[in-house]
Amino acid sequence: MSAKAYLYGRKRRPSKGQDGTRAALYLRVSTADQKPDLQYDGLRAYAAHAGLDVVRDYCDVGVSGRREGRPKLNALMAAARNRDIDCVLGWECDCFARSTRHLLAALEEFNHLGVRFVSVQDQVDTDSPMGRAMFTIIGAMAELESSLISERVTAGMRAAETRGKHLGRPVTQQRIVREIETLATSTNLSIRQIQNKIAGRASRGLVGEITKRARDQLAPVALPTSLEQTTHHEQPDDSAATER
Repeated sequence: MSAKAYLYGRKRRPSKGQDGTRAALYLRVSTADQKPDLQYDGLRAYAAHAGLDVVRDYCDVGVSGRREGRPKLNALMAAARNRDIDCVLGWECDCFARSTRHLLAALEEFNHLGVRFVSVQDQVDTDSPMGRAMFTIIGAMAELESSLISERVTAGMRAAETRGKHLGRPVTQQRIVREIETLATSTNLSIRQIQNKIAGRASRGLVGEITKRARDQLAPVALPTSLEQTTHHEQPDDSAATER
């Protein structure tokens, strides 16, 4: 079979209501600015050439591939469990999942439900044993790539720290800290009210931390029980000495 025939599938004309032709499209873009038009065009072209009837499409927008709890992906899996679809078409394996564990779990569930999965760009079709093996290998490589990117970012942050560069949230100015401490010790305002008083110039967590520390320092220190008892017993002795 030629590469083009493999990519687009064999041309066939299924009769109306024929089993195994109900296809769902799954698409994902990482940010709201990205458009899934390329994925839509490619997936619909594949479905047309393979004689698949696209019954619904699912597109997650602005969702990381690392997340398993994606709204549209969850809806797609629910449709598969309800036997509403026979085939899932995806653009690339890493658009579907970046975790090998998640990938294998979904593949196993599709296999149990009798749902075919096709990754058009990767030319992987789980109808064949080789396709299932390639699906797993490609998913593992995608996870490896993601891990390598994370390691590079971490190494870059460490290198910046050794050069004295501040990373993360900017340091809160001391005058804001003192303002929070004053409100915490002179009023009974809640943490949310104190944050509103300072016009949100510090996060709620930081306001809570400073408020707790300031109010704990104002709490009266209780005398130890043994010391209180000693003082109580010494009083009669002192009075008796005075009478003598």
